[in-house]
Amino acid sequence: MAREVIDHLGRQVVIPKSPKRIISICPAITETLFSLGLEKEVIGRTKYCIFPKGAVDLVSIVGGTKEVNLEKVKELQPDLIFAEKEENTEAMVLALEKIAPVFVLEVKSIKDAYRFITTLGEVTATTENASLLLTSCQKSFQSIEGKENSKAAYVIWRKPYMVVGGSTYINDVLHKMGFQNPFTDEESRYPALTKEQLADAKLDKLFLASEPFPFQQKHLAEFQSFLPNTEIVLVDGEMFWYGSRMLVAGEYLAKLVKS
Repeated sequence: MAREVIDHLGRQVVIPKSPKRIISICPAITETLFSLGLEKEVIGRTKYCIFPKGAVDLVSIVGGTKEVNLEKVKELQPDLIFAEKEENTEAMVLALEKIAPVFVLEVKSIKDAYRFITTLGEVTATTENASLLLTSCQKSFQSIEGKENSKAAYVIWRKPYMVVGGSTYINDVLHKMGFQNPFTDEESRYPALTKEQLADAKLDKLFLASEPFPFQQKHLAEFQSFLPNTEIVLVDGEMFWYGSRMLVAGEYLAKLVKS
């Protein structure tokens, strides 16, 4: 039996009452689906969907987050495909919905991340598990007690330097940690900046993420050379993912605030 639902972009999507063959093309979605007890239902993922470790190894890879193998998707015969607005392209969604229903989620804040969990539960008929997961994630994030108001930026890329801007989940996490992000007014959600722009911001802290660009210890000196008065901190980018990763992220982020 099918039912009609509205996804996060306001699109009407006709889906099975209880999906049995699910493809996820977003890492945070894949990990959260497993947390909802849907390991048998998830039949396809991207090569970047590596969590939960080991458990996803038996799930077929259909491509990446920006490009998928449509023939492989057809072979798997999904009855539902999950995508995320920022992670996946509109062209991918349009191509995939010719094969199976595509439900698009969108996360731009912590509040959206909570909605994300609830929605996945509703769409996959696992509302009870989703409610338990949501409560645990909210409890985890309660441990983040950011009270200071220092300035910080979160760098995701090198050559060019790219940082997190406004209307993003990570920016909202920074705010909860007590940091003011001076780049929220930039036109892009992930603006590219020069050394001069970073220096002019007079940052108290600069977070270098482990992904998508793998910043490492060797990059600290590079940033310190033009940000001599800024504390440069390497962070685990995966701890800034939404969904079930929030279960363990709260404690990690709380420690970052105190460090």
